[in-house]
Amino acid sequence: MQEEIELRALIEAVRAGKLPRRGFIQQLVGLGLTAPMASMLLMHAGVAQAQGAAVYKPTKRGGGGTLKVLWWQGATLLQPHFANGTKDQEGSRIFYEPLASWDNDGNLVAILAAEIPSRDNGGLSADGKSVTWKLKKGVTWHDGQPFTADDCIFTWEYARDPATAAVTIGVFKDVKVDKIDSHTIKVTYAKATPFWATAFCAAEGMVIPKHLFAPYIGAKSREAPNNLKPVGTGPYKFVDFKPGDMVRGEINNNYHMANRPYFDAIEMKGGGDATSAARAVLQTGEFDYAWNLQVEDEILKRMEASGKGKALIVPSGDIEFMQLNPTDPYTEVDGERASIKSKHFAFSDPAVRQAMALLADRQGIQEFIYGRTGVATANFLNAPSKVRSPNTKFEFNVDKASQILEAAGWKKGADGVREKGGKKLKLVHQTSINGTRQKEQAIIKQACQKAGIDLELKSITGSVFFSSDVANPDTYGKFWCDIQMYTTTMTQPDAERFMDQYLTEEISSKANKWQGRNISRWHSDDYDKAFKAAEIELDPVKRAALFIRMNDLVIQSGFVVPLISRPRVRGVATKLATTLTGWDLDFSGLQHWFREA
Repeated sequence: MQEEIELRALIEAVRAGKLPRRGFIQQLVGLGLTAPMASMLLMHAGVAQAQGAAVYKPTKRGGGGTLKVLWWQGATLLQPHFANGTKDQEGSRIFYEPLASWDNDGNLVAILAAEIPSRDNGGLSADGKSVTWKLKKGVTWHDGQPFTADDCIFTWEYARDPATAAVTIGVFKDVKVDKIDSHTIKVTYAKATPFWATAFCAAEGMVIPKHLFAPYIGAKSREAPNNLKPVGTGPYKFVDFKPGDMVRGEINNNYHMANRPYFDAIEMKGGGDATSAARAVLQTGEFDYAWNLQVEDEILKRMEASGKGKALIVPSGDIEFMQLNPTDPYTEVDGERASIKSKHFAFSDPAVRQAMALLADRQGIQEFIYGRTGVATANFLNAPSKVRSPNTKFEFNVDKASQILEAAGWKKGADGVREKGGKKLKLVHQTSINGTRQKEQAIIKQACQKAGIDLELKSITGSVFFSSDVANPDTYGKFWCDIQMYTTTMTQPDAERFMDQYLTEEISSKANKWQGRNISRWHSDDYDKAFKAAEIELDPVKRAALFIRMNDLVIQSGFVVPLISRPRVRGVATKLATTLTGWDLDFSGLQHWFREA
């Protein structure tokens, strides 16, 4: 207890600026911790390492040549309201913009808005039920048409229409948007809304042009030519797109921010894997930037030694986790696989779920794979610190898992695989192709094998796994297997939009073209009630307690097994100055990127 009190005191000293970050790390190293672990302790306490935006130095627009960025999961579409994966959101963000984005300190920064709404400027109502946005004037779409309030109104109408089947419907369906004048809109909520910065903000708030998409609202939404040929307001104009491979843009000489962008063009290359992406920036210098370097830390360190680039670690709420399917992914019910009307033969047994949690060697995955780039966790919700549950814990224990399965009637057969009622514990575990993830799979498979569970490991190309392709059976939205593993990103410094992933109304299904955010398909009435209460709770302490309750319900269900709390790891060329945040897309500050002289 005394050690815990002293640790908290040290963290508060860093937070208050009384103790240098380096001094904190040195003290904890003296107590036997590694420097990366000490740094991650600060991250989990909400004390972020300074990764702030470099002071923008260019004094004119353009002249920077081509910015070459590498997304080893290539974008498959460029329509932000169909972007089911981060890769498609990022590809869209090159061209489209929201009214505001998040910086690394969790503050809203105006993009298409003239200012951030507040009580002082009259933008926020006292009852928490409305927000008035003043829009920036003089902004034009890439085809020269003016950006106005009509585009915001249309974006709302488009996304909230169920027939459109937008992944952003959850953000827009329960609000009302009115046009006050040509450059002012009012967003009204049916109830008090403590976290109002959802509609028109960040990754899911990108505004699309009415004059191009109006003919394709609703049932015709997938037919719009501009789903693949974006016309936005962003720093770069569309040039070319090869799904899964390359997105090309050229400088927008009419961009609404002075002296920006610096680069004359951008090339977003897709494909490959995280390790080759890291090598292309850190070792060979072929690219300027690489996204999502889910690579063993020791490999990253060796690559950094070349001096051509560095790994940037940005604190975030992202989580690598496993989903155990509560439904039957192999049998159709009413013409639908993995229907919520069905039950999984194994995971409907709480003993099997409990055993799987015990067979996930989280600490081993952290120590042998992630190092400074991830922390083992028992929580799905890990940040900000005020909403991280103190009530959970994890354990790796093969013997205990075996005993639980044995007691539940799952007996080992001659082949060493447990079975019950004629059903063997032979399960398919799928994830995206990624060297790190395949090693995670191998660690989990080995433990399961010892306990009598046979895992078939399946790896799917990231551009397929994370796509919204209705015809493809291997997308993670369909979840047509027993177990799947991936990282879900937290794009706001508030838990509401992150935790809607377990709402009953968000279940991914055939009816919503598998675009629902509840991909796990686990749901509960208690969870729904807690979420609805949090949506209107204006007291921040009570609201945080509700999110902790939601996290605990998810963990107690056993259908979700958190593995690693992941800061964002990116590869950046030595002279590239970026503006990165753990609460928004990488390209949320793309207009501010430049190359140091």
